[in-house]
Amino acid sequence: MTDPALIEGIIRILLVCVIITAAYIISTRNLLSLVSVYSLQSVTLACLALALYFLESSPVLLAIAVVTFLSKALIIPYFIATIQEKVRIKRDIEFHFLSPTSSLILSMALMLIVYMALGRILEGTPVRENLFFFGAVLGISLMLMGMMVMLSRKRAITKVLGFLSMENGVLLFGMFVTELPFIIEFLIIIDLIILVLLTTILTVGIDSTLEDYQKRLHRFHLWQGSEERP
Repeated sequence: MTDPALIEGIIRILLVCVIITAAYIISTRNLLSLVSVYSLQSVTLACLALALYFLESSPVLLAIAVVTFLSKALIIPYFIATIQEKVRIKRDIEFHFLSPTSSLILSMALMLIVYMALGRILEGTPVRENLFFFGAVLGISLMLMGMMVMLSRKRAITKVLGFLSMENGVLLFGMFVTELPFIIEFLIIIDLIILVLLTTILTVGIDSTLEDYQKRLHRFHLWQGSEERP
């Protein structure tokens, strides 16, 4: 029989690893490293789902672990890395509003705000001291950190990785809070949408900023700009 205390300890370690990968995604400029760290983050989430499966014996958690590992740790990173190698884009050094250092500081502040807000909401309840409380806090924090990557970076591929990281936050929050059958359905639908978005971006503008990307869409008659007036 598996010791629940041991599994909870492993889950706490995995949660810390998820936040470390999120901090690295926010701060790094190397695109190849971004893809690798996103894949590592997804593997960590799959391990979290597996650990929760041993804790709760829910078959849906096992299914989530398998789907997460196949789609997020293997298929999507391989898809991005392959096309990225062909277009020879190695670094994203352009930032909109926040530098890597200020992004990390803001991330820590957001994590503290989320912790205090949820702690106040759940004050006096048993959940307040529960492992699932910390999972929910880190899930929301990961969503906000992924959103920060989307807002602070310029290249389309980095924004996609921010969106993927934000979706990992939704998955992490869902594993600890919401109904499990809904999570796996949501996960499959979102992954399909992401694959469609990646197909478009990788085909037209993986090496572009959003401004260049819009121009390319316009060139291929996929974007109707304001200049096309009768």
